[in-house]
Amino acid sequence: MTDVPHHPAPGLLPLTGSFSPDDEAGMRLALDQALNAQLAGEVPVGAVLMRGQQVLATGYNRPITTHDPTAHAEIVALRHAAQLLQNYRLPECTLYVTLEPCAMCAMAMMHARIGRVVFATPDPKTGAAGSVLNLFALAQLNHHTALQGGLMAEPAAALLRQFFAERRAQHKARRDALRSLAAPAADLTSTLDASAIPAGESTELPADHPALEPPR
Repeated sequence: MTDVPHHPAPGLLPLTGSFSPDDEAGMRLALDQALNAQLAGEVPVGAVLMRGQQVLATGYNRPITTHDPTAHAEIVALRHAAQLLQNYRLPECTLYVTLEPCAMCAMAMMHARIGRVVFATPDPKTGAAGSVLNLFALAQLNHHTALQGGLMAEPAAALLRQFFAERRAQHKARRDALRSLAAPAADLTSTLDASAIPAGESTELPADHPALEPPR
């Protein structure tokens, strides 16, 4: 059993208790899905939906490759499971995801009546389980999904750090390449002799002007 680390984000539900071996197995599968997203050039987030020890569906981030802003890992897994069970309600299921769910995914889980959500690492920019807001703690909602976070947080966070570091390096390399291509043209412009270009209304060049020499 793995103790649940305290999550420091304001507004998050107390993450007490422990994770079971089944939880750890589910999150390892979710990390494998995150690697699939990375290989596809997507932000490495993976999700797995389980009912007991049965894996119902998996999913990984694919909004870029599918041109679908809703294709987060959790949504992909929810869709597959709902189709498999022929039911849009998925009670008694646990969803494992490598990144704290956003508001869209959190509400989809609650609409699906997911019993429990376990996430790995927090998302300080869009997390809706306490980092930015906590939809799971709203008493006004008619369904309440149990929530735990921090399981295998470091490997999940390391995948994200590596991905964004590589992306920044790629952007820098492209900028540097563009600058190096632009530099020779700028140098050529600066070396042109303006006095060699005749001024005045006439555009006719003298017969012996260098510009009229045949190309080599």
